[in-house]
Amino acid sequence: MRICGIKLTHDGAVALVEDGKLVFCIEQEKRDNNRRYQAIDHLESVVSALAEHGLDPRDVDQFVIDGWDGDVESQFQVLSGMGPITLKGAPYVERHAEGLLTSLDGSGLMLDGRLFSYRSYPHVTGHVTSAYCTSPFAKTGQPAFCLVWDGCIFPRLYYVERRGARFLECLFPVIGHLYAAAGHHFGPYKRAGRDWDLGIAGKLMAYIALGSVHEDIMAVFQELYQKRFAGDTELASRYSADINGAELSLAAVHDFFEASALRLLDQAPEDVLASFHVFLERLLVSEMAAAVERHAHLSGARNLCIAGGCGLNIKWNSALRETGLFDAVWVPPFPNDSGSAIGAACSAMVAQDGFVPLEWSVYSGPALLDGQLPSGWDSAPCSMRELASILASNKPVIFLTGRAELGPRALGGRSILAAATSPEMKDYLNDVKLREHFRPVAPICLEDRAPEIFSPGTPDPYMLFDHQTRAEWRDQVPAVVHLDGSARLQTVSRTSEHKVAELLIEYEKLTGIPLLCNTSANHHGRGFFPDAAAACHWGRIEHIWSDGVLLTKTPATEPSPVDGALTLV
Repeated sequence: MRICGIKLTHDGAVALVEDGKLVFCIEQEKRDNNRRYQAIDHLESVVSALAEHGLDPRDVDQFVIDGWDGDVESQFQVLSGMGPITLKGAPYVERHAEGLLTSLDGSGLMLDGRLFSYRSYPHVTGHVTSAYCTSPFAKTGQPAFCLVWDGCIFPRLYYVERRGARFLECLFPVIGHLYAAAGHHFGPYKRAGRDWDLGIAGKLMAYIALGSVHEDIMAVFQELYQKRFAGDTELASRYSADINGAELSLAAVHDFFEASALRLLDQAPEDVLASFHVFLERLLVSEMAAAVERHAHLSGARNLCIAGGCGLNIKWNSALRETGLFDAVWVPPFPNDSGSAIGAACSAMVAQDGFVPLEWSVYSGPALLDGQLPSGWDSAPCSMRELASILASNKPVIFLTGRAELGPRALGGRSILAAATSPEMKDYLNDVKLREHFRPVAPICLEDRAPEIFSPGTPDPYMLFDHQTRAEWRDQVPAVVHLDGSARLQTVSRTSEHKVAELLIEYEKLTGIPLLCNTSANHHGRGFFPDAAAACHWGRIEHIWSDGVLLTKTPATEPSPVDGALTLV
């Protein structure tokens, strides 16, 4: 049974599941140096993704389109061939508590000149199914709670068992965009207007390390939250009545921050944002604890899956894990909409077979392409030991190997790697990436040594939890230590067959240090490099390793070490 899942809107992607195994997931932003969050606006992208894996649309047994905005149904305007077509889809949220797997059946999906029928499940269904089916709980048949918190919905709690899933409740009346909207009213990303930027939330998580948390600031947010969203007030009642309108709910969010700003004129923006982050964290934790207590009658292990865009907030994930409410907490590497095509395919699989486990690998993205290398680059075979020696000499390397990782974070398949021993390396990497200097650079570390360097240092292969760098290591690996001492750690097992594990082992042999800096290899504001040629054209790092071959930029613009520092010339 071949099921093709399609996400048409932002974070567009095509995924194929065959007999319970993920064959591939091709995110649009990872093709042709596309912009981040790229949508699918032409159905040729679906045909091309299938063709790259030797398949024709006629080889697919079922197509599934992820649902989107709408109370009853959604609509998509896309191109097929030379003309536009309109497709209907399921709504964003299921229409009743037991309706998670209720599909909308459609026709008119035009692929390669032929019409195909399709199904569409609510958008949240894909989040629930992708999170649970990729989890360790699915493998053991254990039930789990599933928290879904996306930008335009309240945090929604579900309960999943092998035979089905059902909606339990909304935890509190705040949409996920509230967090990003805070950055539009305070701090370096403050702007006029009432739109939002999908990239702001991640940047805020870095920026708040500059600030301090103040209880009096949180008291202001608590008071206005009760008055405008949750309390027994006219404003809150009006908000609840209008919540199904995205524009009205966003307007209420901006009104909330405008009222907050008037009360916080004398406060530093970094303190305001740090305090707001903790205000939402405490709200999430307290309401989750109350919900678990309300549903204590549900049998089985206390497990939690986290999905939706807010699942990328590593500090909130860690706070939920540290409550002790759950035996285990699982966050897939694609909790945001980058996993929605997988979720669409999983929804059809679940509708047929129940909540069974999906066989999958995080390295199921596009394969490296063969591109024409520009002039000005030398190439030579390069072993892992030789590459480790280059890194040990304080020179960063673009590391490209195999198929790209799924989700928004570089996990060693499309990475820029560097030694973490120089405090200047973080600033250097932020310079070449055109990022603000307060942004952290993540460590990629051998799993068995992570507890020695980080707290808790538990296995975290997808960078989804918060870790503190232990005091005795902060001076040894300063480039991966954030302003608040934290690190967005990625762990790699020594037994992993991925090439980055072999490199870390060789680097450890040379230096005694089991970790490197790891940041994504991409043009600013775009997805991962699809091939070595794209990295060469970018040209801001002089060494590129691509599946056994080292490309070295001939001297023209070279990094200049000065007392261990790196300078862009």
